[in-house]
Amino acid sequence: MEWVNEICASLLSTEVNLGNTVFRLLLSMMLGVMVGAERKRKGQIAGVRTFALISMGACLAMLLSIYVPQVYLGLKNGDPGRIAAQVITGVGFLGGGAMIHMKGSVRGLTTAAGIWMTAIIGMAVGVGMYWSAIISTILILVILVAFEAYEQHVNIGQENRAIKITVRSIVTDIKPYSQVFRDHHVRISTYFIQYDYDKSTTDLTFVVLGPSHRNYLPMFQDLRNISDTVSLTLSSQS
Repeated sequence: MEWVNEICASLLSTEVNLGNTVFRLLLSMMLGVMVGAERKRKGQIAGVRTFALISMGACLAMLLSIYVPQVYLGLKNGDPGRIAAQVITGVGFLGGGAMIHMKGSVRGLTTAAGIWMTAIIGMAVGVGMYWSAIISTILILVILVAFEAYEQHVNIGQENRAIKITVRSIVTDIKPYSQVFRDHHVRISTYFIQYDYDKSTTDLTFVVLGPSHRNYLPMFQDLRNISDTVSLTLSSQS
């Protein structure tokens, strides 16, 4: 039992050593994997490997910020806030890369927020806040899984979608399109128009709010029949 107590003391020590370094890196990796697996299940570009690396990287940054003053300055308590502040700022670039920007549509906001939160979890593991990191990971999974079903139930399954229509003409009136959306009980949140006078084409992007998991094909057929349609695409904003 004495060796068990020694191991526990090593893992819980405020000083950085080989034992608690390996344990913290493994724990941060596993917590990142849990969040990444949920995101990958939703088809997001950032998955298991991305979240695991972010969590481990943030954890290692915290370990370095504690270790350097202990070894090179002879201090038991360093200033981990310096590196931590830079980690939070740097993770913002990764979050921005996880978002896909289109005309009137931004995808990946939830994944970007998950990346930021996972980095914080890795930092928490790095300073020895094990239970806080584990509970935070569980809460993230509750938000991503359980709250999604709740939102769909409360909002009667409504979600934002971006519909882009390319027409082989210069469109000067969108009322026919608005009427089709009303007929199919889809509300327009906003819209964008881009003209190409050289090719005599118009790009219409409608951000709409409508029932999720519905069949949009009949509505697409009505939209296509309004004018000479070149292409029609649908994308989610979640």
